[in-house]
Amino acid sequence: MQTGENDQALRKILDMTRLISVVILILHFYYFCYAGFVQWRFHMEFTDRLMGNVADTGLFSYFHKSKLIALAFLFISLLGTKGRKDEKLDHRTAFAYLFSGLLVYLLSYLTLLADLEITILTLLYIGITSVGYLFILTDGTLLTRIIKDRLKDDIFNSLNETFPQEERLLTNEFSINLPAKYRLRGKVRDSWLNFIAVFRACLVLGSPGAGKTAFVIRHFISQVLNRPGSYKPYTLFVYDFKFPDLSIIAYNHWLKNRHRYGAKSDCYFVNFDDLTRTHRGNPLDPLGMEDITDASESARTILLGLNSEWKKKQGDFFVESPINFVTAIIWFLRKYREGVYCTLPHVIELMQLEYDELFTVLRLEKEIEVLINPFINAYLNDVMEQLEGQIASAKIAMARLASPQLYYVLSGNDFSLDINNPEHPKVICMGNNPQKIQIYGAVLSLYTNRLLKIINKKNKLKCMLIFDEFPTLTTDVIPTISTGRSNLISCVLGVQDASQLRKDYGKEQADVIMSIVGKVISGQVTGDSAKQLSEQIGKIMQDRESLSINSGDTSVSKNKQLEYAVPASKIAALSSGEFVGMVADTPQQKIPLKAFHCEIQNDFDAIEAEEKAYAPIPVIRQVDAPMVKANYEQIRQDVKDIVSMEIERMINDPALRHLVVKKN
Repeated sequence: MQTGENDQALRKILDMTRLISVVILILHFYYFCYAGFVQWRFHMEFTDRLMGNVADTGLFSYFHKSKLIALAFLFISLLGTKGRKDEKLDHRTAFAYLFSGLLVYLLSYLTLLADLEITILTLLYIGITSVGYLFILTDGTLLTRIIKDRLKDDIFNSLNETFPQEERLLTNEFSINLPAKYRLRGKVRDSWLNFIAVFRACLVLGSPGAGKTAFVIRHFISQVLNRPGSYKPYTLFVYDFKFPDLSIIAYNHWLKNRHRYGAKSDCYFVNFDDLTRTHRGNPLDPLGMEDITDASESARTILLGLNSEWKKKQGDFFVESPINFVTAIIWFLRKYREGVYCTLPHVIELMQLEYDELFTVLRLEKEIEVLINPFINAYLNDVMEQLEGQIASAKIAMARLASPQLYYVLSGNDFSLDINNPEHPKVICMGNNPQKIQIYGAVLSLYTNRLLKIINKKNKLKCMLIFDEFPTLTTDVIPTISTGRSNLISCVLGVQDASQLRKDYGKEQADVIMSIVGKVISGQVTGDSAKQLSEQIGKIMQDRESLSINSGDTSVSKNKQLEYAVPASKIAALSSGEFVGMVADTPQQKIPLKAFHCEIQNDFDAIEAEEKAYAPIPVIRQVDAPMVKANYEQIRQDVKDIVSMEIERMINDPALRHLVVKKN
């Protein structure tokens, strides 16, 4: 037996059904246009008798009954039709054929009302009705060729690459919270970036113009100084690469909240361009330099900052020798008269002395004997080429700092770097100049390194360190990131790209910094940075569809598979204000949805109104050129006095006379 499940049998049934439709339509023509067929002599006694029997069934009881039955059988025959699929066909074309065909097919009877010869009327009626019939048949064929299960119209896969994000506002005593909006399955929803584990370092990535400062860093500054309720503000250090963009924000928020620290608080500024609006601070403050290792770290910081290529050659003889030389000079000044002359300007001037005088004075300090002996021996043995190679690079580099303006700022003592001191909480803003990055960056790196050592202690206030354009500094921030969390120290590192960090810090140190930060928030970045960030955010389950077309049918296969939630290409195409990344949580406040891809919300009208009300950075003191020049000359005179006085004392003291260096 043949059933509907057999394709060949089904095809025969459909052909028979269509044949029945055609036969009924022909009988309709013969019955209602009989006069025309008689004129053409297309009739016989047998056909007439047959038509009479058919008419007795009621098929022709009214005019349209037989036409509608023929049409019904045609529709049945079209249900199983299969045509070759075409992606260009749509339902509008098919329905145009259907409506046109039905209209012509059903209204063709109007031709029979015309006052024409019977044969002409018969031809017109049969022709017009047949055209309508063919239109309907064509429509049925077209409908079977239309692809019903089309793929989703989402060429960038945007709907698939959305995922749930944290919509709760989670706060604690230390938290920073940024309002945001994100897309989920085509809908825009409100969310929050909850930085509740503040003391796990935060890396802020983004190319120029991505919105790092406007959407992230400025809010970190404002929120740490405007703590809600009874919470005390943070103490704060700001490295302001484009001074005073961030400094003026920090200063004005500190003005509003300084009374809430519970102790005398101050805001200090360091910049080298406007001496009337800068405090004077000594990065080699003897009170913060407890042993010779502090001097060694300071020497390394300043020299690596002045010679960026040395960062990649640490350990080489001609890199370590100048560092040891500068270390010896710093520690000598630290020990000499309790460090009264222990400033960077005095170090620069002292190391420019003639070798006889310099080595003679340095030999007075026993703790640095092991550092200076190789240089003295090389000098006494007339190995000048080696000696100059060891020392000259340090002297030449340090000489670039020998300007009256720098001497003026670096030789004062207006503030100390212990910003988180409970008895005297501080906000310190240090400004760089993009046109003088290397010189200023080296000095500011020295300030920063000393500050990181001083603040990383127990029983201090909570503090935040914000570094805008962090790679322009030579700062070993890794120990602070690793151990500062327990001492309530939060680090925010602003970086344009991971490649920039590798360029300035070397691959190994850059990779460590990128790996140990607890939170990452990134605007538009490209290359390895985007790829690494995409992998860090991870994969989500996404729908996948594939469409297969053949001559008889189409098939759509659907499956789910893990794909990157935010591909590297999407990170490279983020708009300003759009950010992706990961937040961290605490044992007390869990955040199951740590990844985010959102647009941080800024009220620019409120920000603009706030900035118009900002007080300018105050004038610290009136400074003129003669004052700066006098300070410069005083430092040089101090060094001359130290040398002349000590050498004279050594010559007159038999116990010290043997330390005087004289080259034969």
